[in-house]
Amino acid sequence: MKLIIVSGRSGSGKSTALHVLEDLGFYCIDNLPIGLLVPLTNEALEKGSERLRHIAVSIDARNLSDEIADFERLHKTLEQPNLSVEIIYLDAEEMILLQRFHATRRKHPLSNNRRSLKEAISHEKKLLEPISQLADLYVDTSDLSMYELRDIVKQRVVGRKEQELALLIQSFGFKHGVPVDSDFVFDVRCLPNPYWDTSLRKYCGLDQPVCDFLEAQEETGELQGDIEAYLRKWLPSFRNSNRSYMTISIGCTGGQHRSVYMAQKLGLALSEDFPNVQIRHTELPDNGSAQS
Repeated sequence: MKLIIVSGRSGSGKSTALHVLEDLGFYCIDNLPIGLLVPLTNEALEKGSERLRHIAVSIDARNLSDEIADFERLHKTLEQPNLSVEIIYLDAEEMILLQRFHATRRKHPLSNNRRSLKEAISHEKKLLEPISQLADLYVDTSDLSMYELRDIVKQRVVGRKEQELALLIQSFGFKHGVPVDSDFVFDVRCLPNPYWDTSLRKYCGLDQPVCDFLEAQEETGELQGDIEAYLRKWLPSFRNSNRSYMTISIGCTGGQHRSVYMAQKLGLALSEDFPNVQIRHTELPDNGSAQS
């Protein structure tokens, strides 16, 4: 039996994620009281119903605070031989969450006459820490559209087989900030920058002129080889320690040329050993998403 727990701050996209799982055959329950989680899984295991072999539940700040605080103990009780449990935690920058609430004019579940919307959003982060710290997959939805979030859930969660390590290789620009969901961060700003060649400025790291420029630099191949060797050596250790997801971020200054090229090359190379590899270019239009 597989149980997926979807959590995160209000406005981060939990409903979208749950709808994707429901469309893909999961028995879904929104805002499940934490105290019912163990009885639900025990009953599903006892009945052995085909319909209850894949369950997804959403747990959020509407639960009692003391039950959320006790989540780690409860999570340990779910460690059973016939039960696979994964926690997906969604979040976004506080300013983005504020904008989303203002746009929809929804009331935050923790806001009241004494607590403003901004204070409620900040308080919610602290309240949900016992769950976020146990997350198997953390997704920052700040720059994701609803459709991009749906694709991530499909590719990284549903597309992953049991005991398989799902990899996300993403490029980014340091001037926009390091992605908060990164497990590994590699800086490729030491490579010659195609941006300073005005004939290459209009291209990105997926285009052949930029690829030719970078491949003509001896250090490009050396750096790629060193990063690839490091990942090939250590990723199996994470897989063997029951890690389900890893996010590897490759950064350059603007996230247009060097990091895009390197992320693409590494993603294609690692797909030889890891069947679930997603490549994402965060600074390119439509994120340049691809799956190997």
